[in-house]
Amino acid sequence: MSSTEQHLRVTVAALMYATGEDQRTLGEGLRLSQAQVSRKQSGQASWSLTDVDRLAEHYGISVIDLFTGADHAVSRLPMHRRASVIGGVQTILMR
Repeated sequence: MSSTEQHLRVTVAALMYATGEDQRTLGEGLRLSQAQVSRKQSGQASWSLTDVDRLAEHYGISVIDLFTGADHAVSRLPMHRRASVIGGVQTILMR
């Protein structure tokens, strides 16, 4: 059985992909280093409740959306946060 932590890591990965972010960019938004994000995403460190609050704020979704599943969380992203795929290349929409 998967843990809540595992589900959150999958959701964060999906949000990063949907927005075209890498770990460095996400870390900047959360006031973490790329290495800290990497450890959290690999399961070597845990996402804290403060991190979860910052994730929700960073992506413009609710905390509950983060725990409702990756597909749901991505569907709740504001349009201006979504990346676009043009000619097979993912780009970030800027509005």
